[in-house]
Amino acid sequence: MRIRRRNWTNKELEEAKFYIDNPQDYKGKWKSLFEIEKPIHLELGCGKGTFIANLAILHPEINFIGMDLIDTMLGFAKRNIENVFKNANKQINNIILTRCDIEQILQVMDERDVVDRIYINFCNPWPRGKHHKKRLTHVRQLEKYKIFLKPMGEIYFKTDDDYLFEDSIKYFEEAGFKILWKSYDLHSEQLSENIETEHEKMFSNEGIKIKALIAKLNS
Repeated sequence: MRIRRRNWTNKELEEAKFYIDNPQDYKGKWKSLFEIEKPIHLELGCGKGTFIANLAILHPEINFIGMDLIDTMLGFAKRNIENVFKNANKQINNIILTRCDIEQILQVMDERDVVDRIYINFCNPWPRGKHHKKRLTHVRQLEKYKIFLKPMGEIYFKTDDDYLFEDSIKYFEEAGFKILWKSYDLHSEQLSENIETEHEKMFSNEGIKIKALIAKLNS
């Protein structure tokens, strides 16, 4: 997604206690950044942050890490997290935001950073063949996540793109994941919890069906 730079972004991020600009310094010790040690859930490509903010409010028993590469996106995420927690009259103590190129995620996380669950929402589908390896669900990326995803850990994936979804099912299976559940029309399912992202709302309003799955690491 192309987004216009905002002059306030860097200053506000620097002042946010829950933002980390040097993630490589915390490789192997992400759990030390949270006030209380809890299971960690990770969102790859957190965008404007409303998804992870609402998750963190609903699940105070979980610590969340949101990663994105674009400073301006992280700036909006910072503001949205603050607003969601303010409206809920709660302190921000179970979210960390950081800037990270997810293709290089093993520069900032390793096997000591045990993650129970990963969320991948509406990532770039990279439709041209030569770019498929850039997909966040590609086997090459899944093998990286397996380094820090705990045994039997899960990946939750949502997309609007039919081809990406079908290819991703194959990627997960090839990488040793079991597909626990999948849907070709998420909003027709009766789910106990589905937090919509900005993209999800936009695509749904356009009449595009949302595809989703849960994959579990077999070992």
